[in-house]
Amino acid sequence: MTFAWKAAGLTYNRYLAVASRVVRRSLKEEKRLAAERRGVSEIRFAKWSNGKQGDFKNLEQANAAAAVESAAQGGH
Repeated sequence: MTFAWKAAGLTYNRYLAVASRVVRRSLKEEKRLAAERRGVSEIRFAKWSNGKQGDFKNLEQANAAAAVESAAQGGH
């Protein structure tokens, strides 16, 4: 049995992010604002190569760019 999120070409983490956003947006205004603030994260990472740290990148932006690249390559 294939999960719907997997068949749609999403990772499990991306599926959770989308589902969370949908639930937050369905809340009433004051609860929605509080939930959206909790859902915001700014995680950065840096790749290391040959013992040297590369530039820091925003994880959300890097994931979005990777998703676009993956979709352009047919999801593989």
